[in-house]
Amino acid sequence: MSVLPLVFTSGWASGINAYAVVLLLGVFGATGISDEVPEALQRPDVLIVAGVLFACEAVADKIPYVDSVWDTAHTVIRPVSGAVVGALLAGQSGSLPDLAAGAVGGSTALASHCVKAGTRMAINTSPEPFSNIVVSMAEDLGVAGIVSFAMFHPQAAAIIAAVLLITGLVLLFFLVSRIRRFLRRRAQRREEKRLAAHAGRRPD
Repeated sequence: MSVLPLVFTSGWASGINAYAVVLLLGVFGATGISDEVPEALQRPDVLIVAGVLFACEAVADKIPYVDSVWDTAHTVIRPVSGAVVGALLAGQSGSLPDLAAGAVGGSTALASHCVKAGTRMAINTSPEPFSNIVVSMAEDLGVAGIVSFAMFHPQAAAIIAAVLLITGLVLLFFLVSRIRRFLRRRAQRREEKRLAAHAGRRPD
């Protein structure tokens, strides 16, 4: 079960930025920093694609509302990525069944993705754009730091990831009402605009 902490940590990180996780793990494996990384993640084509998609996410993730659209599109991608990475890590070490590792990685990624997407929706209720940039940079640095830390101290990194995940879920619980109010106001504004446009098209 020695690979379980790394699977959990990579799953949590995949829910926030799956491309960064694949890129970091691939680089660690290709450079010989870690023997825990499967060869499938070290392939040059995988690293190139992950790098390009990471660059796209780095831009989209810092733009208000675009980040929420991006998160919606990745509701499936991030959990699947967490499950695949977990299964690959388990297959590399042989200490945990692939199916179990995929379940742990995928479910953890889904939970952290929900926290990320919900938090971003709450942040987008604020009119200023700077909070999106700050939060996005903090997420990128957090993923890079924890994944790197997990290469050398997987148990400690898993504990940190678990604390962050639980904290995020609790925070999301308190933000749900704010998100609902924002969505209701936005739907109301759209309906008012639609009615105004319809009224403007009426003949005199």
